[in-house]
Amino acid sequence: MHQPDYREPNSKRLAMPWVRLHAIKDYLDMPLTAAAHESIKVTFNLVPSLLDQLQLYLDGGTDRHLELSRLDAQSLDSGLRLEILDTFFMGYPSSLIKPYSRYLQLHTKCVSGRGRRDRLPSLFSSAEIRDLQVWSNLSWVDPLFRDQEPVKTLYAKERHFTEEDKHALLDWQMQLIGRIVGEYRRLVDEGRIEVSFTPYYHPILPLLCDTNLALEALPSLSLPSRRFAHPEDARLQISMAAEKYETLFGRPLRGMWPSEGSVSEEVLAMMIEQGIQWSASDQEILFHSLVKSGEDRQTHPLHTVYEYGPGLKLLFRDHALSDRIGFVYSGWPADRAVFDFISHLKSIRERLRDRLDRTVVPVILDGENAWEYFPRDGADFLNRLYRELATDPEIETVTFSEAAQQIPAQPLSAVYAGSWINHNFRIWIGHEEDNAAWDLLGRTRDAVVRFEQEHPGFDPGKLKHVWNQIYIAEGSDWCWWYGDEHRGAYNEQFDSIFRRHLTAVYEELGLEIPVDLLRPIHGGGATSYTVLPEDILTAQIDGRVSHFYEWTGSGYFDCVKAGGAMHRTARYITGIHFAYDHNRFYIRLDFHNRKAIDLLSKARFVVALFTPSPRVLELARSESGFSGEVPGSHEFALDEILELAVERRFIWPEEFGPLGFTVTLYDGEDKLESWPEHDPIQLTVHEKNKEMFWPT
Repeated sequence: MHQPDYREPNSKRLAMPWVRLHAIKDYLDMPLTAAAHESIKVTFNLVPSLLDQLQLYLDGGTDRHLELSRLDAQSLDSGLRLEILDTFFMGYPSSLIKPYSRYLQLHTKCVSGRGRRDRLPSLFSSAEIRDLQVWSNLSWVDPLFRDQEPVKTLYAKERHFTEEDKHALLDWQMQLIGRIVGEYRRLVDEGRIEVSFTPYYHPILPLLCDTNLALEALPSLSLPSRRFAHPEDARLQISMAAEKYETLFGRPLRGMWPSEGSVSEEVLAMMIEQGIQWSASDQEILFHSLVKSGEDRQTHPLHTVYEYGPGLKLLFRDHALSDRIGFVYSGWPADRAVFDFISHLKSIRERLRDRLDRTVVPVILDGENAWEYFPRDGADFLNRLYRELATDPEIETVTFSEAAQQIPAQPLSAVYAGSWINHNFRIWIGHEEDNAAWDLLGRTRDAVVRFEQEHPGFDPGKLKHVWNQIYIAEGSDWCWWYGDEHRGAYNEQFDSIFRRHLTAVYEELGLEIPVDLLRPIHGGGATSYTVLPEDILTAQIDGRVSHFYEWTGSGYFDCVKAGGAMHRTARYITGIHFAYDHNRFYIRLDFHNRKAIDLLSKARFVVALFTPSPRVLELARSESGFSGEVPGSHEFALDEILELAVERRFIWPEEFGPLGFTVTLYDGEDKLESWPEHDPIQLTVHEKNKEMFWPT
């Protein structure tokens, strides 16, 4: 369970609302759901700075979404209304908007009206704005709590909420947040779950020790101009987490999931010093560590416990099985997904039947983001999974501490420096933006050290606050959103938050703020991967780029740059071109590996067109090739690329207007990927002979 540290320096405000929203959706229902099944054992990993932010809400903290939610809808001016309409449809639409008819109605109306932003606030009544304020909070409530009041009544009411209804919901959120830490502590005391911690502010520990460690996996990687090497910070992040754990749970910290599974030999030695008994990473780290050790992989299986140094047990996640939960099962019926998971476990059991007393299958995944993509926040899947695991005589669930204690460990003499993502650190270092962030961090840290040396009598309380800003800025999330790997609607905000933590250092010390900290690091916001059409064009629908200029002037959505909050190692669709002429709207899909589409036995493309009367087109593989559902509405061809032409009269009776669209690739019922992940690609198709294109 993890979120970046959104706390704004010297205030009780959080820059983004995700801690609060995930609190009512994930942080409490997950342990309660597991504990409801008596023989199920699950280890939950918490980040200390996340718990600090939960406490801040209980101490009167707020965020912009919460502030806007509390405002009286009747008294809002057009600017505040527009801000609400721009920001109150957060989350994955398929699971957090579409299942709720009133919320979907408001979303459809908003998308349809975005072509005229100046008029958009006037299209919504105060009652509709109030309903939106409620639903943007209500849809995040986990199904486990929907029988509680006032949630139950609000779901039944559905619309025409009052100000009293809204404030009752927001007050209930705070009451639920107040239960979270206490429930974890109770379940740990009862032996129902285990809780481990991550280093305090979720840093990539090996890179804190030495940014040059990134070269072990990527020798030619471009590094920051300033070498960052502060193992003392890594050691402190570990010890601060251990101290926080003992304060909250009244016992020593036994297990630590290092941020993003990032390990190195120096980092593991620090954990041993701290008395940590177990840690974990990804299977690719194990395989590369065995090569580094000169060991035979055949005699060193994945599904067991290893020991590094004196007493530190290591477990390595089953990459494929963990990712099936994180990225695949959300599009499956719960019973089928659970059957598939159990079948994979049984296959592993059969393969290792001669060494079952030494076998454990570590399944490790994100504790919050994955469920946003499941129906009902994963409740049906998790309950079905826990029931099956609890009753199957051939499977036993254990905590990580139990596995570390009960399974004989194999020695591991060397550990490869890397993370769970591609066994390297490329996500956080190497790109121009990442390196710029490391340079600013290093320069700011050096400024603090110099200031301490020159001002030995400076206020210790202020210095502690200053150092905390440095430690927060060492967190992994800022560089997660720099570079090309992950692009979303909030890159600019993450950039701003990171630089705000560093500027607070200079402000607190009374130093001049370097101009570099006032300039954005991030090279572009949410539109950096969406380019709107520059001209009308007519494409030849043959599944190939017929000539060099065929798609010149089209709009383009870059799937590679768009990325998302959750990292995927493989993508099918790399880009989406879109354009129109007087009669048709065109979509073109480019692929990472065209042959990979042919390997999908039941491939189908679903194009959702969002207008006042939404339309859906499906292109599915059959025995005779691909076919569509609505004859006469469109034409398509799949060869090197996929080209689709949709008749404008099929989309709008007037044949023009605002349009949003998404493209989703399935293999049968399995959703492989959907673009964009959140809000649709949006544009306005103008009336014939009245086209207006603006220079970019």
